[in-house]
Amino acid sequence: MDHLTLDTRRFLCIPALTLYLFNIILKFNSWKEFIYKLSGLLISLSVFVFEILIASSLCWRLWEFDNNVVQFVSFGLWEVYYSQHVNISGTLTTILVHTPIDSTWNISTEFLYAQNLMVWAILMMPLVLVFSAMAIKISCKKHPFVEMQIYCYKISSLILSVSSVFTFVSVTWNHYVDLYGQTTLDFPPDFPVKKEALQSKHLTAVLPLGLLLSIMSLFGVMMFVSEISYLKLQSSVKANCASKTALIKI
Repeated sequence: MDHLTLDTRRFLCIPALTLYLFNIILKFNSWKEFIYKLSGLLISLSVFVFEILIASSLCWRLWEFDNNVVQFVSFGLWEVYYSQHVNISGTLTTILVHTPIDSTWNISTEFLYAQNLMVWAILMMPLVLVFSAMAIKISCKKHPFVEMQIYCYKISSLILSVSSVFTFVSVTWNHYVDLYGQTTLDFPPDFPVKKEALQSKHLTAVLPLGLLLSIMSLFGVMMFVSEISYLKLQSSVKANCASKTALIKI
């Protein structure tokens, strides 16, 4: 019976939330204005999701080895993934192995910076979502506080810019050092393959995804900046109208 009551409450929340969103939409003059207002928030939300996906990806680096046991090793920021050929009862079997990158590894400088920068980039994004949502919420009021909206959009654009720079630096630096530089990343002594057996390094999807993420962040910042310009223009027009009205009354 209690389970039925909880389910009933859950389904009752759906029309209530829909009605709340519909009331917000009605406060805008048109669908275009509503979509324009939400564009910065939606882009920021997409960037947040992509940053989590990139940070948790196991394709930051892909190394190929001249080895019969382990041929490919795929690197994440905190974990390594590889397929290993083992002989089980006379049958050659391939097993998938996940190994954490811990203190036993010789972690390179660019890898440490990539870890820290991606963590900071992800931690910043909730602030962008909160401040942009606050600006939209203020704009829905009958007498919106324009200065507060501008302040919220400025903080959102600044934090989104910094988060984008962190992501861009982490993916590009990792790519450059991995393929064109000299990395100091090395395996622990008990790893099934040695770095000396390294045959080639391959391009992964992390770099193009990171560049796409930076472009998306740039669009988000542009939407916030354009909204700030629109609010300032709207505020100046209202101030001019108020001053002219006051002069006419005099």
